[in-house]
Amino acid sequence: MEVFVGLLCIAIALFFLFLAFNVLIEPAYMLMFDKPVYVHWYMFTNELPTEAQSILNKEFGFYRNLSPVRKKYFRHRVHAFIEYYDFVGREGLEVTDAMKIRIAATSVMLTFGMRQYLTDVFQTIIVYPDAFLSLSTQEYHKGEFNPAVGVVVFSWHHFMEGIEYDNDNLNLGLHEFAHALHFSSLRKRTVGTASVLYRDMLDKIMKYISKPANREKLAQADYFRLYAYTNQFEFIAVILEYFFETPNEFRQKLPELYDMVSKMINFRR
Repeated sequence: MEVFVGLLCIAIALFFLFLAFNVLIEPAYMLMFDKPVYVHWYMFTNELPTEAQSILNKEFGFYRNLSPVRKKYFRHRVHAFIEYYDFVGREGLEVTDAMKIRIAATSVMLTFGMRQYLTDVFQTIIVYPDAFLSLSTQEYHKGEFNPAVGVVVFSWHHFMEGIEYDNDNLNLGLHEFAHALHFSSLRKRTVGTASVLYRDMLDKIMKYISKPANREKLAQADYFRLYAYTNQFEFIAVILEYFFETPNEFRQKLPELYDMVSKMINFRR
């Protein structure tokens, strides 16, 4: 009986400690420092095969620039992503392990500064060989995020162009996963999590670009492609492509906006 009471007391204490951390400690910390208390903590980490690690080293500069410990965390997240989502090939395309690694690494790169990196706004990743006829618009697309049916869809040809040309500010994978991240942030705001920070910085970015003086800065910089100005969703997706593809130029031309994007995804170079 005494053992049971002792365990019960420990459980209650841990519950209130967890509650205090999520409701009081981390929100206060995030308010002061614009970042969560921690991002990476795992009871154990899963490892990738040698071939998969070779792909990361050869094709992802983001990964190459990480410290050995953070590379280990990155690989763990890639493994978890592949296990979490379903991958489906269309028009006779087989989604290979190498393709899954590239897709997962692209998403992990975008969310590496966030503790919660697996979202439930999509469950399936569909891959076509090339541009495909969208069921929602009846037009040909290179990529698509459709929250109504929980899918992210890629043309593999155009997805790979985003990886092979890593400084042209065109990255289909980043673009579509950015849409999913944006949608997730609008759907829920969990106290004390990076989703709150993302949404708060997103709101600040929208206020920033709504001011005439800042719109003039954007025009003078002549940096983002015109498609960015289609709507809020496309603006965020495009500037995240630029953030990862040409970060130095972004920081030089639009330092205030660059800093807000950096805080939004909690990634500091």
